[in-house]
Amino acid sequence: MQRIIYKIGILVISITFWSCGDAEQKIAENENLAAQTDERIQISQAQFEQSKMELDVIREKSFPLVVNVTGMIDVPPENRAVVSATMGGYIKRTPLLIGDKVSKGQLLVTIENPEFVTLQQQYMEVTGQLSYLKAEFERQQTMVAENISSRKSYLKAESDYKTAVAKYNGLRKQLTMLNISTEEVEQGTISSVASIFAPISGSITKVHVSKGSFVSPATSIMEIVDNNHIHLELSVFEKDIMKVKKGQQVLFRIPEASSKSFKAEVHLVGTSIDENRTIKVHAHLENEKESNFLTGMFVEAMIITDTSNQASLPTAAIGVVDDQSFVLVLDEKKDNSYYFKEMKVKTNGSYEDRTALENTSIFKPGTQFLVKGAFSLIGE
Repeated sequence: MQRIIYKIGILVISITFWSCGDAEQKIAENENLAAQTDERIQISQAQFEQSKMELDVIREKSFPLVVNVTGMIDVPPENRAVVSATMGGYIKRTPLLIGDKVSKGQLLVTIENPEFVTLQQQYMEVTGQLSYLKAEFERQQTMVAENISSRKSYLKAESDYKTAVAKYNGLRKQLTMLNISTEEVEQGTISSVASIFAPISGSITKVHVSKGSFVSPATSIMEIVDNNHIHLELSVFEKDIMKVKKGQQVLFRIPEASSKSFKAEVHLVGTSIDENRTIKVHAHLENEKESNFLTGMFVEAMIITDTSNQASLPTAAIGVVDDQSFVLVLDEKKDNSYYFKEMKVKTNGSYEDRTALENTSIFKPGTQFLVKGAFSLIGE
């Protein structure tokens, strides 16, 4: 009888141990299943502190209402000069290259032409005749007054003298335009070479000739641009032009050269529409010396037309995956761990390191977001 009771006791103990082990296994399996179905991102307190992560809530910020435009860096017409020849000729000397800086009055090129010699010869001849014709005119004037000479002789002398004066002044002006010294010509020095000097100070941007090439008065020899005063020449579409006013701030950047933004101000708004349905807007830079801008650089700009208060988060809190924006929302803090949920959001532009959000009603007041360190976690 005792043996039977002993066997029954062993059987009961075995069943008890087996039931406990099975329960513990089920609990472990349930925990593993829960861990597998929990899609939240877990960050330990140590990781949070080591990565210098930060939490923050949605805050209102003033965002500008802008008109996005494109344009280019340009200079006023008086700061740009196209150098050409007054008379045609062959280039004898051209010492400058593109990029060279020149000062107003500096020698640019010299041109040689036999016609220059002819002009100087004619000038010398008329200069020599002028004294005689003037004296004859004055003599005839006196004689007519005393009724000694006929009026016909007086009129002939007057015509000859005035014709010579006109020719003298015309030739003198032509030689001056060719930068040939009339004083040296009067002293007998004749040159076949004319010099062309810089009309403004600036940098050589284009050179169209080489030594020995022939240029006509219609030929552009080179171009000079003075970058000391530059501005923005923006193209605004017809649908946006009514929003643009003088004095509005402009934020622009040179996408091909830098990501830095610069400031300007609308100075003039065009009054005519181009063929592509755009209007020219002229803007002055806030600080022309802060960067080495070059004429012709392409710019992307925003004209700030108004402002509005919008709910926002730091731009660093928003990650973009496949053109969709996400944020990490703090769901729970438990046992020195942070649990974040990844949620989609709609953005409405960025300004000064903050991004405006459209669908903020899906978040409860006081909801905390991971605003620093979120970029590396979103989409993993």
